[in-house]
Amino acid sequence: MSGRHPGRSRWPLWTLLAFGYAFLYVPILLLILYSFNESRLVTVWSGFSLKWYGELLHNRQLLDAAWLSVRIAAVNATVAVVLGTLAANALVRHGRFRGRTGFELLLTAPLVMPDVLIGLSMLLLFVAMQQGFGWPAGRGFTTIAIAHITFSTAYVAVVVRSRLAQMDASLEEAAMDLGARPLSVYAQITLPLIAPALLSGWLLAFTLSLDDLVIASFVSGPGSTTLPMVVYSSVRMGVSPQINALATLIVALVAFAVVIAGLSMRQSQRSS
Repeated sequence: MSGRHPGRSRWPLWTLLAFGYAFLYVPILLLILYSFNESRLVTVWSGFSLKWYGELLHNRQLLDAAWLSVRIAAVNATVAVVLGTLAANALVRHGRFRGRTGFELLLTAPLVMPDVLIGLSMLLLFVAMQQGFGWPAGRGFTTIAIAHITFSTAYVAVVVRSRLAQMDASLEEAAMDLGARPLSVYAQITLPLIAPALLSGWLLAFTLSLDDLVIASFVSGPGSTTLPMVVYSSVRMGVSPQINALATLIVALVAFAVVIAGLSMRQSQRSS
């Protein structure tokens, strides 16, 4: 038997854990810190200043791209939650049905397919549709939203499916035995129970859409430049402190959304 203290063996594990978290979050903290830097050089600290936030508010290109990305992400997340929930219900509640294998394959394909292939295939689809019956007339908000919904639905379906599979079906059966209609049972019992999964799926789809660069580059057109595309084109010429300021605002928004989602899930678990 070894004579070492049992607690010492955990030291390397905690060291690796701390190093991993530092590797992930220290760059984000530095980005936030240098967004308050007075110097235009993002690696040289010259004093505290909020001027880059002021200049960001007057940068119409960044603000328009950010607003376009937020609108696309919101539409994408909402539609993806609806379609993903319907797909999850079909897979969990309807057992074996004709074409189930193909349906599952189509649903999970976007999870493993490279973004380049998805973007290229969606571009070819939109071009063929435009030549065939004139819609969509051009590439912009609509085409980007459809492309994002295509792959976001798969992620939402996975989240909601796992929650539906773990849910106690006896509650729904008891409600129907008491005379409740299936639609009322789903609205008053099933939806509140899977609400945390719906919220998680919505936030996941929103984040995936807001973060996408490759697919949007294929299906966007003139006047429909998303925020990742603007940031990528700007960074190639050198990182601007305005990008740091914008990233800080996005981190704050995401952190606020995560806190709200956590509080909502905790409240839902307490009430259930």
